[in-house]
Amino acid sequence: MAEATNSDSSSKRSARERLQEALLELNRHRAAGGSAPALTAKALCELAGVSRNALYRYHPAVLHELHKLQRRRPREPSPARQDRQRLRNDNENLRHQATKLAALVDHYFAAWQEASTQLARRERELAELRRNTPAKVVAIRGQTTRGSG
Repeated sequence: MAEATNSDSSSKRSARERLQEALLELNRHRAAGGSAPALTAKALCELAGVSRNALYRYHPAVLHELHKLQRRRPREPSPARQDRQRLRNDNENLRHQATKLAALVDHYFAAWQEASTQLARRERELAELRRNTPAKVVAIRGQTTRGSG
């Protein structure tokens, strides 16, 4: 007779209420660290006595809460996961360094172009000055010339 009363009380509660209670129960087991069922839609539905189709179709708010709990779930980093994370970090650092190197190359290339342009302009100016300046022979005092001594 106790089973009939228990099933009557569970049938009087809405599916949403049962899902909420099952979600709290799963979260309590997870927080306690015991051997609780996994925090999945299947485990939630089995505990609440609701089909998964009903969960997805009629109770998206409960499903959203389940997903939030799953994201907060602490995971033990396996060696493979640690290696992947280390490689991701290394990749990110290399991308950052490559960006810096590209900026440095651009900077030095622009500086080289500017210096080349200035040098070419000065060479033209000097050539023009040489063309426009008449050549003069200037004697240097105090020096003797060869052959006159």
